[in-house]
Amino acid sequence: MFRIVFAFALAVLSGCTTVVIDEYRRSDGELAHGDSVVILGRRHSSEYETEPDLIDCVGNRLNDPERGVKVIPEQQFVDAMYPWFEPRTAPMHLKSLDRLMEIPEVRDRLEAYGVKYIVWIDGSTETTSSAGSIGCSIGTGGAGCFGFGTWDKESDYEASVWDFRDQELSGKMSADAKGTSYMPAIVVPIPLIARVQNNACKGMAAQLQQFLLPGQPVNSKS
Repeated sequence: MFRIVFAFALAVLSGCTTVVIDEYRRSDGELAHGDSVVILGRRHSSEYETEPDLIDCVGNRLNDPERGVKVIPEQQFVDAMYPWFEPRTAPMHLKSLDRLMEIPEVRDRLEAYGVKYIVWIDGSTETTSSAGSIGCSIGTGGAGCFGFGTWDKESDYEASVWDFRDQELSGKMSADAKGTSYMPAIVVPIPLIARVQNNACKGMAAQLQQFLLPGQPVNSKS
């Protein structure tokens, strides 16, 4: 297991974000021609759901057919596999996937897609605290806002990589991102936003690339 720390600090354009990536790997990734990867979000909790835009972000950054990584869009896969991968019926554990594979229709559809890995991502982004205030007024000299506000956000996600064909857990990785956004206001409010969820997406996608394409450099997308 190892830890990678990314620090993003843009003094003018954004707030400050720190991302920590932890990984536990049981085996190296192995993709053959025609194999595909599915990125899915856990949405079984009544307290939160893994945001679809985070899943789309990781999938879009990871998808790179020229390098051998083909990612099936989440909604396309869920629709094609209806109703077996809906939030209430999706397999929560590998044993559940084993039982699901006993259904010929499910097995045939997964094999038709060439699924090698199913990546389950669980977690959410939340605002943890806020401080300060901004007031706006209109007077004879015009309108203006004055004050200063800050708010902290934290993203906490964990990805479990299932090897569909070998029916085993290949590895786990987590992305923990924290950031503070600022809103100074001298006449006009100027938001300096910490892109916490987006940076968590970048860190997790980069680590998944290293897992699926061991030995190859990470292809950073803008």
